[in-house]
Amino acid sequence: MTGRHLRPEATECGSDWHSDTGAAARTPTREYVEVIRQVLARRAPVEVAGRFHSHPYAGPDATGLGRPLKPITHPLRSSLPVLLGAEGPKNIAQTTRIADGWLPLYWSPLRTEVYEASLAGLRDGFMIAPMARAQVCDDVAEGLLPVKAMLGFYIGGMGHAARNFHADLMARMGFEEEARRIQELFLQGRRQDAVRAVPDVFADEISLVGPRARIAEKLAQWRQGPVTDLLVTAPDPHTLRVLAELNN
Repeated sequence: MTGRHLRPEATECGSDWHSDTGAAARTPTREYVEVIRQVLARRAPVEVAGRFHSHPYAGPDATGLGRPLKPITHPLRSSLPVLLGAEGPKNIAQTTRIADGWLPLYWSPLRTEVYEASLAGLRDGFMIAPMARAQVCDDVAEGLLPVKAMLGFYIGGMGHAARNFHADLMARMGFEEEARRIQELFLQGRRQDAVRAVPDVFADEISLVGPRARIAEKLAQWRQGPVTDLLVTAPDPHTLRVLAELNN
């Protein structure tokens, strides 16, 4: 992609716990990012007097013997980018302010308006790097089964019955009725039914599955939005080779 990148699956430098339960829930992430930046910069001993992270530790059971330390290791890059996994609208907005990039859980190039308010005023160089499963195959429905299995587990089983942030995200993306049905089936122990209840259209929008020509068309859709990098998971080397060729 011109000015954009396809990458193998990467590990984020930091992440949050997705929820949007209030400013206090976002404070630990801000403090955590500050600690990481000080460690990498190595300009001085790390000192953070935060509400959740204090270095040196100064809690009620502290010995008082702790002192600020500077890492012995010299990082090869003092400005290593910090990317956060964020899911709720306010967490995504905070990510644009305190991090160098964002790792979306689900990204549909056909529904970018879902994130429009949270991404308002992006600064130059900010990375948006969703993860997408890719598979070159002739049978699209069969190729989508692993995507649907992942979605069924996340939307149905990852969270409380009364509040599942993954299900809430799917609802914001236009699939509220389906999200609640998946959740209901999973919590009833009907896990295979929950997977089957995942709409093919939703699984298809957030992945790259099908014959080479179809994947090329879908990549063109991803290029039109604000995505800068694509973290690809693939089940076979052939799929990775095809993606590399399509990216040239």
